[in-house]
Amino acid sequence: MAVPEEAPSEKVAATAALEQSVSTSKELQNKAQLATEHEKSLGFLQALRLYPTAAGWSVYFSLGILMAAFDPQIVGNLFATGAFQKDFGYQFEDGYIISAPWQTGLMMGSPIGQVVGALFAGYPMDWYGRKKTFMACVFATTGLIFLQFFARSLSVLLAGELLGGLVLGCYVVIAPAYASEVCPVAMRGILTAFVNLCFVTGQLIANGVAAGTQKIDNHWAYSTPFAIQWLWPLFIFVGMPFAPESPWWLARKGDYEGAEKALRKLSSSKIDVKSTLAMIIETDRLERAMEAGSTYWDCFKKINRRRTEIACGVYSIQVLSGIYMVGYATYFFQLAGLAGDKAFNMGIGYLALGWVGTVSSWFLLVRYGRRRIYNTGLAILATIMIIVGILDCAPNYINRPAIIWAQSSLMILWNFFFDISIGPVAYVLFCEVSATRVRSRTIAFATAVQATVGVVMTVAIPYMINPDQANMRGKLGFFFGGISFICLIWAYFRIPETKGRTFEELDIMFEREVPTREFKGYVVDLNDSVRDMRDL
Repeated sequence: MAVPEEAPSEKVAATAALEQSVSTSKELQNKAQLATEHEKSLGFLQALRLYPTAAGWSVYFSLGILMAAFDPQIVGNLFATGAFQKDFGYQFEDGYIISAPWQTGLMMGSPIGQVVGALFAGYPMDWYGRKKTFMACVFATTGLIFLQFFARSLSVLLAGELLGGLVLGCYVVIAPAYASEVCPVAMRGILTAFVNLCFVTGQLIANGVAAGTQKIDNHWAYSTPFAIQWLWPLFIFVGMPFAPESPWWLARKGDYEGAEKALRKLSSSKIDVKSTLAMIIETDRLERAMEAGSTYWDCFKKINRRRTEIACGVYSIQVLSGIYMVGYATYFFQLAGLAGDKAFNMGIGYLALGWVGTVSSWFLLVRYGRRRIYNTGLAILATIMIIVGILDCAPNYINRPAIIWAQSSLMILWNFFFDISIGPVAYVLFCEVSATRVRSRTIAFATAVQATVGVVMTVAIPYMINPDQANMRGKLGFFFGGISFICLIWAYFRIPETKGRTFEELDIMFEREVPTREFKGYVVDLNDSVRDMRDL
């Protein structure tokens, strides 16, 4: 049976619609290509002049990290505070001590909460956006601080740490995701690495507060540090009405008008935001064509599996290298033989040098990229940990203050190299390797994996260092040093160089399964990427 021919007028209309669609698509691709070339041509200072508000709002959203860092750090310091030991601990030899099980429970409250909180954060971030999720978390934190402030028993304090950790885990997902989505390529590395500076700053403030209150002989020695946490929400509430939403999230929701308005808020008047929006739309279209997906399950599809592995690996290595010893730094220095005041001062110096290291990492990121800094830093960290362990084996260790000071100084040096390398670079990498459509889910999953590893370390460390348990002291360096060398082997073969790459280029390179060591020199033709998208 013959099929009736389409009416001539219908053919003309269909042809015209197709031609218009092709024309619109080509125009969008041309604008996206111009925006990509413009971003890649910018240096950091040029980008900062053109996107000053993007830098400012990225820093603003990272303020939540201060709370995520301050809380567990202050609890770790309280284990070395006399009033806290007396009110919550038991008598041991000439003083008081918090038992290892309760130390484990209190330090584990935050990471356990972060496992659940990080995984949960991916949902509201996708449903309601980065801004509304951030606002809800700040309100929740403000209320939960009351539990800690009024706690007069370890069980109530544990409840406060656990519930607070649920919210703190969300900040760790929100801040790097937002920073990576509002900043151009030239600024992305430094502003995602800024998350680590907020961690170090929060820890440094916690150590300073603990050092200032540790001589108080009543409950204000520990109530004051908890009360200080109400300062952070006050600063954040001021800026909330003016904060722009992520243009990438708005574009994925089809709100192109809202995305364009957000881009105008995030850049100077010299930027052609329509071209930037075209680049966002084209990258999203490419990932849709690649079936990158937007759920947790999609993180483990073949197209994303390698990216998820790298994100989880670079973040978990932070814990495996020994960073959880930072929370016990003051306590560790006390057990190593330093007097109370000296131990607290050493703890402050420990983090102060880490702060300097994080700022220094920004200059290295601009010059050397990601892979070389991460791998070199990890090798140095492993070596330092082994040396700390060797020093602990010296005969008559406890009566040789020079060795104790040498160990303590090496721990400070270790923290410097951590914060100049794998500390900040991990945040840069897990933002850059994740596909934009599953970025919040990938970061959330990586955070949950890191927090899970952290739970294991939180359980183990008190039993390894407490004098009434294994009393390993500096021999803990053998443990973390050995693990770090194993992690270095993985990092060498799996971590690619992502410096200077747009998200579209990274999508193409991972889709083509470019070998790790070829990432740095691989050339992606922008026209090829368009053809690839059409072929998918």
